Amino acid sequence: MVILFVEGGGSHKELRRKCRDGFGKFLLNAGMKGIMPRVVPCGSRSNAFENYRVAVLKGEEAILLVDSERRVDDACQSGSPRDWTPWTHLTYGSGDGWDRPGSVSEQDCHLMVECMECWFLADRKTLQKYFGKKFMESALPSDNKPPESVGKGEALEGLAKATRQCGKKGSYRKGKHSFELLGEIDSAMVIATCPWAARFVELLRERMEA
Repeated sequence: MVILFVEGGGSHKELRRKCRDGFGKFLLNAGMKGIMPRVVPCGSRSNAFENYRVAVLKGEEAILLVDSERRVDDACQSGSPRDWTPWTHLTYGSGDGWDRPGSVSEQDCHLMVECMECWFLADRKTLQKYFGKKFMESALPSDNKPPESVGKGEALEGLAKATRQCGKKGSYRKGKHSFELLGEIDSAMVIATCPWAARFVELLRERMEA
């Protein structure tokens, strides 16, 4: 069994269930029916890394998925996506200072660039449908910008402004809305516009089919 350790879900059992369900639906929508990993929500990014590290040292098959938090340097994403170096980013570029545990592969580490909310920007139609008629798409970062070029703060601020008048749903909040949206967005659109997301799905599928 391959275990996918993901950032998100806080410390509450119900929120972690929603996180697990959201990632599960996203992967099913990405065509991974029948080859799903075991998704483990870990709350904070540091907990995700530590849980992953312990699993690796125990010899378990494990994969890590966390936000990049910051722009990924061009040197970490040159050449073929399977040759990208997310561990270099997590050691030197994200502010985490994490050392790659043991002899794990770069292909066992994946980034949501710069955060999961950037995936949502790839499917604005679903955002509109989810939040309703008072959703203000114009408040989002320009759709001329590739989602992974949008900064974390810019993405979160844009979602908050676009949803501030959305009545019943309310203004966008992590946890309250994020995992429901994750399960509803069009995975194909995310994969088509977010190269790091495409890398994640492609290499995870290869790992599950091995």
